[in-house]
This record gives sequence, structure tokens and C-alpha cells, in this order.
Amino acid sequence: MSFDASGTDPVVFRICFVCTGNICRSPMAEAIFRSIVTAGGYGNSVRVTSAATGDWHVGERADPRTIAALESHGYDGRAHRARQFDPAWFPDLDLVVAFDRGHERVLREWAPTEADQSKVQLLMSFDPESSGTMDVPDPYYSDAAMFDTVLGVIERAGRALFRQLEPAIRQGVS
Repeated sequence: MSFDASGTDPVVFRICFVCTGNICRSPMAEAIFRSIVTAGGYGNSVRVTSAATGDWHVGERADPRTIAALESHGYDGRAHRARQFDPAWFPDLDLVVAFDRGHERVLREWAPTEADQSKVQLLMSFDPESSGTMDVPDPYYSDAAMFDTVLGVIERAGRALFRQLEPAIRQGVS
């Protein structure tokens, strides 16, 4: 993954959301956070991506329930294609957001340096309303209602994350 091959990329902050298969939670977060960033006027300053810890769904679209939940809330996830996170991406990323402690553990094990390990954070750690719940439930084995519930959790946490990052993004600091 190359974020700035030309050296002229205006991106000042690069974030990757990582879940198990990159077909449910992380594509939701990617679409939602990209929308939040764009609405805040920083669409050209923030690069938002997503990936998986596993390779089961590489190349597949997001789960149809993910796409439906996103569309019902005004987001577009139709262009998404699943991919697996590559530890070689760490130097090009400012933040790697995990959805549960299992993802967090795997990503920190994959991180080549202590600085890269510190880039790995749980999404819920940014949400002051999380009430100590650190894991975003995986809706894959559930119904459409659970996808909507998870989308709401991700949306709230994504807004909280943006509020924390926005001052640095505004100043062009990564």
C-alpha cells in the first residue's frame, strides 16, 4: 500500500480500521469515518482505509448486510473489496484501529517496532460513552438488526475519534 508515491499527496493523517474479515465492522468504519472527515472539510487531508487480520474474504465485497446497513444510514459501501492487513503498511499509517482485543493483540504482535505498536488502538477507547466496553461486537453470525446496532456503535465512536483527531488534522500534524 502506497499512500504517497509521488511526494505531492496532501494527506496529513492515515488511518486503517482492522477487523477479522474486512467485510462487516471495518468497512462500516471506513465508510462512516470517510464521511465524517469529508463533512468536516478534511477529505483531502485524511486517508481512510480498512483491512482484516485474516485472509478468508480477500477480494470479496462487504457482507450484504453491511452494505444494507450503511445505505440505510446514508453511507455507501458498495465499492469495498476485502483485503488483509500487511505489517509492511505500519510505517505509512498514523493510526491502526482495532475492533476488539483479539485484533489489537494480533496487530501489536505484527507491528515491527514499539512506535508501530503504539499506533494500534481500540475504536471504543475513543468513545467516552462506551461505559468500559472495549469490544465492538461482530455482527457476522447475527441478523440485520445487529448490523444496525453495530453501525450505531461505530458511528458514535467514529465521531468521538474525529473530535479527538480534528485539532491535529487542522494544523497539518500527523
